[in-house]
Amino acid sequence: MKINQSKSKAASFSKAGVKGQIKYYFGDQLIPEASSFKYLGTITRSDLNWADHVNYTLRKPWKVLLFIMFILKQGSNNMKHLDCTALVRPILEYGAVCWDPYREGQVSALNRVQKEAAKFANGINESGWKTLARRRLMARRCALLKAYTGGRAWKATSKTMLPEWGQS
Repeated sequence: MKINQSKSKAASFSKAGVKGQIKYYFGDQLIPEASSFKYLGTITRSDLNWADHVNYTLRKPWKVLLFIMFILKQGSNNMKHLDCTALVRPILEYGAVCWDPYREGQVSALNRVQKEAAKFANGINESGWKTLARRRLMARRCALLKAYTGGRAWKATSKTMLPEWGQS
């Protein structure tokens, strides 16, 4: 595998305001330092603040949801439900084990997207879907179990603890 030097960026992670000037090189080429970067679809900042990623994450599912709402105006509730759980929810949950928001404004903004999707999918305000915070908690537990055991977390979790996909 070749490493693309033009896409490489250096980042120092610190909550301190003053950083030492460390220069990183790849061979003889200086790697530019970046205060934030996108890696595997997650925007990471050097001060470990996730606001940029949460804002990025909020824009994508709204676009998808509005597109689904436009296309499936007359579709069945089952079709709407499947589309929302297959297209909107994964965007809201992708990588959340790492960036799980704790600020009330961020959490409520993410929940607003899911509530609107549930309202569209079910035709009523209450959806029966678990909150995103609850789903992120389950994902964190599974990731911790997977890291601890070195195995597959979903197989180690009993079926009684796992909700059905459509009801989660």
